[in-house]
Amino acid sequence: MPIRAVALMVAATLLAACATRPPVAAFDRPVTHALPATERTPLSMALAAPERAHPGQSGFRVLSNGTEALQLRIALARAATKTLDMQYYIAEEDTTGKLLLAAALYAADHGVRVRMLVDDLNFKDIDRVMAALNTHDNIEIRVFNPFGSAQASFYQRSENFFTEVGAFTRRMHNKAMIADNQIAIVGGRNLGDEYFSASPTLQFRDIDVLATGPITADISASFDRFWNDTSSYPLRALNKQKFDPHDLDQMRDELRAHWRTNADPYNAKPLNATPLASQIASGELGLTWAPAEFKVDVPEKMRLPVDQYKSPPIMRLVELMRDAQKEFLVTSPYFVPHQAGVDALGKLVQRGVTVKVLTNSLAATDAVAVQAGYSPYRVPLLEHGVQLYEFKPTQGEDTQETGLFGSRSKASLHAKSYVIDRKTLVIGSLNLDPRSAHLNTELALVIHSAPIAEDVARLFDRATSPAVSYRVTLATPAELATLKASATPQSQLVWTDEENGLIHQYNLDPGAGFYRNALTGLFLLLPVDEQL
Repeated sequence: MPIRAVALMVAATLLAACATRPPVAAFDRPVTHALPATERTPLSMALAAPERAHPGQSGFRVLSNGTEALQLRIALARAATKTLDMQYYIAEEDTTGKLLLAAALYAADHGVRVRMLVDDLNFKDIDRVMAALNTHDNIEIRVFNPFGSAQASFYQRSENFFTEVGAFTRRMHNKAMIADNQIAIVGGRNLGDEYFSASPTLQFRDIDVLATGPITADISASFDRFWNDTSSYPLRALNKQKFDPHDLDQMRDELRAHWRTNADPYNAKPLNATPLASQIASGELGLTWAPAEFKVDVPEKMRLPVDQYKSPPIMRLVELMRDAQKEFLVTSPYFVPHQAGVDALGKLVQRGVTVKVLTNSLAATDAVAVQAGYSPYRVPLLEHGVQLYEFKPTQGEDTQETGLFGSRSKASLHAKSYVIDRKTLVIGSLNLDPRSAHLNTELALVIHSAPIAEDVARLFDRATSPAVSYRVTLATPAELATLKASATPQSQLVWTDEENGLIHQYNLDPGAGFYRNALTGLFLLLPVDEQL
């Protein structure tokens, strides 16, 4: 694979011309908007009473379990009676992806307008399921910041990527799903098996939040802005596949068969068969009501120089961090603080605030390049008093329950959450890295609720236990002397964990192997710091 990538880069640089995409104005692309929040629907009528009981507040439920996150998305699609909006960085047509697309098709067949906005992350065209669904009268799919035009081949799209890397590495990282402008799910999860405890090879540990009430209108307004932006292209203008109504009927039958075969094995059916509107009316949905803010980047961020834009999600997180009095808990799978971040976290520690950071270990990460960007800051962070934890690719026998930090399998951290004084939770798509601050668009919910914040803090406490994560510390003089005497490679760091009741210590990134360590060294030599 690395050889193919190098060959592609060389070939791209030899091309004389660059394939360009036509302006979005060249296509029929109507401007549409979210359902008015005042529209009467079963969801709005069910939410009327709890909203009156909690004026100015919104209702929330933390989704830390991959299976539950899938079930509630299915339930959300089934609950929509007017509109269903979906915005995702990655949307796979794998097992769970097809289950969710089947739910969207079900909604469209029952008269619901479905809008789906996906980022054009990959070199390939959107696959056949979405292309077929896009011919439905009630479904429209758009692609954000596509790599090429309708005539662009894989070769041309690859050329675009490498010759216009500044534009095409700036991606829409937002993740949201909204039904009838009344209930939304936002957080870290994309659409794919690894996010819903359904992949046999990789399990992303992630967190979403189900949100209801007034905050949903803000999420819908952001979706509308991206949907109607000039960087959002109709799928039919980009995808070369042609479909007619007969093909849609065939896809409908295929998705129904897929549902019958996979819904039960993959736990896609809602645990509670009662419609969401009825669950809300009877208080069964388990909502916690609290004041909240929604902070989101605008799509224009993609087109502005990085020094001309200040990210609202990042700026609000920094404000809340600086106001911390006792504790700041950071969960960021891709964590590249730079010296400014080291200094800011160090100042908190100097004020007596406990600062703990959970990120991926080199063995667990799915982005070795980002790990290379993070690794030089470990020693400075520890010297400033920051506590560091690195997520393990497998967890101990005592954490068998399902959930965010549950099963024993190949695992990688993907949740992005920040808890301030166990009173405020910031959760969404943003990592603490330059990419979230300057390149990608991001979103974040700020929930001012001690019960919600405490729930996520308990997840953090469990995730940083020695059975689940390595504790990274500075090597003591005695440990350094022992390493020197044994001719072991010198390291300023020590990783400590627990397996089967036994404490283990390591002086190099544990479990990573030669290949990942070598790649880390290579990326440290490349000038890609701002792209991480």
